[in-house]
Order: sequence, then C-alpha cells, then structure tokens
Amino acid sequence: MAATVQVLGIDIGGTGIKAGCVDTNRGVIMGDTKYRPTPQPPQPEDTVAAVREVIRAFDWHGPVGIGYPGVVKDRRAWSAANLTPEWIGKDLFALFGAVVPEKIGVLNDADAAGLAEMRFGAGADHANTEGGLVLLCTFGTGIGTALFYRGVLIPNTEFGHIEIDGRDAEKAAAASARTREGLTWEEWGRRADRYLREMEKLISFDVCIIGGGISENFESFRPFLNLRAEIRAAHLRNDAGIIGAALAAAAV
Repeated sequence: MAATVQVLGIDIGGTGIKAGCVDTNRGVIMGDTKYRPTPQPPQPEDTVAAVREVIRAFDWHGPVGIGYPGVVKDRRAWSAANLTPEWIGKDLFALFGAVVPEKIGVLNDADAAGLAEMRFGAGADHANTEGGLVLLCTFGTGIGTALFYRGVLIPNTEFGHIEIDGRDAEKAAAASARTREGLTWEEWGRRADRYLREMEKLISFDVCIIGGGISENFESFRPFLNLRAEIRAAHLRNDAGIIGAALAAAAV
C-alpha cells in the first residue's frame, strides 16, 4: 500500500474559502474542513490574507494546492468573473506562494473538482484511453466547468459564461440565482436544464457530472434535467475542489 501523502487543499469561491487536509492517495479529507468567508470585495491582498489565516488554522507546513475561480494560464490569472478586476494578470503562484510554506499548485477551481471526480469519483470509469467526453459542471456562486476526453483534462473551459438569451448563463442558472430569486427546485432545475442542453448542442458530451454544493440536493432537481447524455451527481460533492487542488500540488 502506498504511503499516505498529505496536502492541504484550498478551494477559493466567490463567497467562501474552504480547505482540508487531503490524503492524495485515497482522495479523502482527513479530519475537519475549515471555512472562511471570501473578503468582500474579494481583492487579491485581502483574499491572500484570508488564505494565510486558513493555513495557520491548520498549523500547516507542507505543500498546498489552491483552486482559483477563473482561468489560470502561464501561472497568471486570465479572468476573475466573481472576484475583482485587480486579479487579472497576477502571478498566482507568486501571490499565494508568499504565504505557502512549501511547494504550491494553483489551477482553475472547476478543473480541480474535475480532477478529483475523474480519479476518485463519478468520472473514474471514463479516466482511461477508452473513456468518452465528460463535462463536469459545478453550480455555486457561478457555474464552473471541467472537460475531459479519454481521461485527459482540457483546461480552463469556463463554459459557465456562454450567452443564453443575451446574458451570461451563470447569472440565471448558478446555484446563487436560486437563492437570490427564491426559486423552487423545479424552477431552478429547468434553468439548469436549459443551460445544459445548450452545452450539449455545442460539445455532445457523453456524461455530465453535476457538482458544487447544489449536488447535495441532486434528487430534488434531477427530474427536470433532460439530456441525451448520462447525468450523474458528483460523488465527492462539495469536497471535490479541495481534493483536486491537493492533487494538483502533489503532482508538482
């Protein structure tokens, strides 16, 4: 049996920062997770300070993986839809590296969730050279997406920002829209269905994995989703981002 490799995984969202110590060989969080509200407005310096608080709360001195809610390319933030414009162009490895005690991994938060689900969760049966096209959608403050073909990640897809009826899809179909507008599960489920059917027209995926906090209530809205593709709930639920972030740091 492989030795336990522990990495602190941190999942930064538009409203909250979640973290946990992950056994990256088994894909499980060891002990309790910790939560801090994302500073509002979520400026880089304030958010990094909140990440520092999380690391100190664990008294952590090892590697850290961070899921960032936007495009991460060439170490830098290329987008920041649910943060502030000041993030754009920042070297995320340097920014967060200033408060990380050891090696660091940074990637898009939905890509992190996807890595975890493909290795340990709902997409594991497609994580091979015979696997099909898998789309993971995390419904939270926004809509994050991760796309895999034959187990290989196609990074930074950001499909939550396609336009439907002239506006950003996540404005209508994110989990935050259900809370903000007081939607029933049927009302929200039909919005999510509209979004997913548009996505299916574009990329014809074989499996759709529904993740994010909303996945805890999967059976409440599943009857209103009508895709040709197979629809699955994320096995790791809202922990997937933490676990996937840790996997990214373990691979550095």
